[in-house]
Amino acid sequence: MDIEEDIRSLQLDSAEENNGVVNLEDGKLEEVEEVDKMEEDSKEEVQKMSQPVHPEPKVKEKDVSAAEDIQSHEETEGTKKRHLNVVFIGHVDAGKSTTGGQILFLSGQVDDRTIQKYEREAKEKSRESWYMAYIMDTNEEERVKGKTVEVGRAHFETETTRFTILDAPGHKSYVPNMISGASQADIGVLVISARKGEFETGYEKGGQTREHVMLAKTLGVTKLLIVVNKMDDHTVAWSKERYNEIESKMIPFLKSSGYNVKKDVQFLPISGLMGANMKTRMDKSICPWWNGPCLFEALDAIEVPQRDPKGPFRMPIIDKFKDMGTVVMGKIECGSVHEGDSLLVMPNKAQVKVVAIYCDENKVRHAGPGENVRVRISGIEEEDIISGFVLSSIAKPIAAVTEFFAQLQILELLENAIFTAGYKAVLHIHSVVEECEIVELLQQIDPKTKKAMKKKVLFVKNGAVVVCRVQVSNLICIEKFSELAQLGRFTLRTEGKTVAVGKVTDLPTVSGSA
Repeated sequence: MDIEEDIRSLQLDSAEENNGVVNLEDGKLEEVEEVDKMEEDSKEEVQKMSQPVHPEPKVKEKDVSAAEDIQSHEETEGTKKRHLNVVFIGHVDAGKSTTGGQILFLSGQVDDRTIQKYEREAKEKSRESWYMAYIMDTNEEERVKGKTVEVGRAHFETETTRFTILDAPGHKSYVPNMISGASQADIGVLVISARKGEFETGYEKGGQTREHVMLAKTLGVTKLLIVVNKMDDHTVAWSKERYNEIESKMIPFLKSSGYNVKKDVQFLPISGLMGANMKTRMDKSICPWWNGPCLFEALDAIEVPQRDPKGPFRMPIIDKFKDMGTVVMGKIECGSVHEGDSLLVMPNKAQVKVVAIYCDENKVRHAGPGENVRVRISGIEEEDIISGFVLSSIAKPIAAVTEFFAQLQILELLENAIFTAGYKAVLHIHSVVEECEIVELLQQIDPKTKKAMKKKVLFVKNGAVVVCRVQVSNLICIEKFSELAQLGRFTLRTEGKTVAVGKVTDLPTVSGSA
């Protein structure tokens, strides 16, 4: 391994010397390769854990030389444009990957030649309408089945904003992956199929439209764009009646999930496959009744609350790999990071140094809250890090605990299940997935008055709000919801079903934090 590392670093040194001038054609080619590499990096976690990854030096040349050439440009540009993470959610087959792919095509991230290649591939699989989804669904299993499994990741820009797209799986078997995607997002695009029968399947009990909306709200996706897709389908034909029917059914459910529909939710009709009403407004000859914005305008207009760039640094690690050292991926939830900073990897308290920071595909000297980044660190081996660890400031490290106090809302328990002390479930909090046990029910909250009831509580039913003590078997890094909401909200799942959502109200006093 050491010899390989030496050879690779030598190749990179010579690449840096030779690449004073960047060939534009090579740059384009390598840019496509880099996007592919990022998507592959963010996917296939299982392979990474079981075997070392040896990225090709060619990709790294792009990382090191081309990225540094555009570094100063990136930093001046980066300061002008805000950055938002958008998660695409919704029922299976609603058209999430197709819509995401079309956005990348319309914003110039994918060229015509690549699209033609995907069209040919889709035709060979007798799946002509799936070709746009191939931009987001990069692995063969996803393309054959037509189902997103992992969270796809890509980038695009509008006039005022840089976006990171997170393409979440819609199938109920992959909800844990959807949770990890939504936990990194600032805003959500809920894709609904207008095709006759498809909206109903997704919306009815057991459909993923409902579960995804509730999970998005729990995971901190405060703003929702609801795109009514497949409006061009022959069963819909841009019908205003169908659009209004979907909107009227969704609004009461969105309200019951905690969304302020007037302030935080916007509906708009699109065709993801045709690209209608996406980059430019709808042609009146196709849809005379729509006077609202197109998708790009709506995304640009969304306002999200600012995070604190000066707070204690917090970056939950969602993935890690080897590439000239140890590289960790994640979204900065609080604080800022600079090249050369010393940080802690919690909960194992390993002190590390920041060697390099990559934002989108570019190398940058610093990054602030809300950015999805890859950080190369020294001082720890890749195998000593697992998803759910947190890169944290040394001055104020994040708490590492095995139990915490929480306020829980029970959604829907499995049949014959009783929620009481001893109840076991799987806890999802930021990028942590851990088995947990409810060890004590402390008090029940009256949903009307929001005050604690006086009577002692032994068990609760669906819909109840309860304060309880939760225990996990391994140390996990979390925050009080009141101090950093992104690291203090969670979901409990059992047998593939979300049974409760909650927030961390308090941590034990002896918590491993300084």
